[in-house]
Amino acid sequence: MNIKRIILTLSKKIIKISNKISNLFLLIVDYIFELLYFTIDYYIFNFMTIDKSIYSFNGRLSEKFPSNILVDITEVCNLGCIHCPHPAFKLSDHYSKKMLDPNLNKKMVDEVHKYGAGITQYIRYTSNGEPLVHPKSYEMILYAVENSNTKVTLTTNGTLLNEKKMTKLLNTGLHLIDISVDAFNEETYKKVRVGGDLNITRKNILKLLELKKNCSANTKIIVSFVEQKENTAEIEDFKNFWVDAGADEVLIRALHSHAGQNLMEIEYNEIDNMKNRKPCLYPWERIILNAKGNLAFCPTDWFGKSEITHYENTSIKKIWSDVFYSDLREQHLTNKFTCEFCKKCPDWKETNWPKESGKSYADLVERILY
Repeated sequence: MNIKRIILTLSKKIIKISNKISNLFLLIVDYIFELLYFTIDYYIFNFMTIDKSIYSFNGRLSEKFPSNILVDITEVCNLGCIHCPHPAFKLSDHYSKKMLDPNLNKKMVDEVHKYGAGITQYIRYTSNGEPLVHPKSYEMILYAVENSNTKVTLTTNGTLLNEKKMTKLLNTGLHLIDISVDAFNEETYKKVRVGGDLNITRKNILKLLELKKNCSANTKIIVSFVEQKENTAEIEDFKNFWVDAGADEVLIRALHSHAGQNLMEIEYNEIDNMKNRKPCLYPWERIILNAKGNLAFCPTDWFGKSEITHYENTSIKKIWSDVFYSDLREQHLTNKFTCEFCKKCPDWKETNWPKESGKSYADLVERILY
């Protein structure tokens, strides 16, 4: 009996020791793999080389001056779209119903005329709001068309257009109007473009197309659609309707996060966001003049995180070749960010460089206006 008990006790101890050795072995293996993953990540973050033949000033991109300039002429909007940060922006301390000073618009246009010849593809009047809310929007657009020596485009939700305003827009000689609709069915439109009425917007666009045809205007009309779960099933109907209606282009846009400020349908992981990361196109392509009169480097920023300085105090040409932009580009090329705003943004994935296979808004403008 004693021998049996001794053998049984020894067996139990051996099993316990074996389990401990096995667990220790697994811990060592796990540690080795963790170390390996860390080493790979460290290499990616610090030593991955960027192909500067792709990610640099080439094609339409110039180190002398931006190839496109975005003008946010007002912070005020008459809709509350679910894919847009404006509803949150409107509740923030940064919102102040600002309207761009027309004198700053004039300064920008004159600078484009002087330094952007053959470089700046277009000036795009858009907004962290609805551009046509600005009481001087038509005058500012007209000045740009007549004096910038480049193409001028407008992005609008189309809800404020009436026949008088449409005629006024077409008479400016505006080169392109991009109307954001985002739905084919009325119920979907109400969900996506809160506060809007698709029947009114659709009627406005159809009238604009008719007026364009009747007065033989050269203005190109784009009807656009941001794809999201509420409207994905309507894409083909949307395309077919507006192609048949005579739109020059029907544009289906991918949903993006507005620099991480709107992640409702976009998976985001901060570590994954840094892996295999390419430089964002924007610091090489564009500059923004916002409604407050500040110059900024990111069109998806709603809360002043990419603002550089007030335009009154400087020039676009100076800022474009100054140390601020040089340093920002270097951060993107090396993947070593001191700019937290850029570091946390996942929308670099949605930017397409001139030598990449994907197409950008600038490619669309070049294709239909040049």
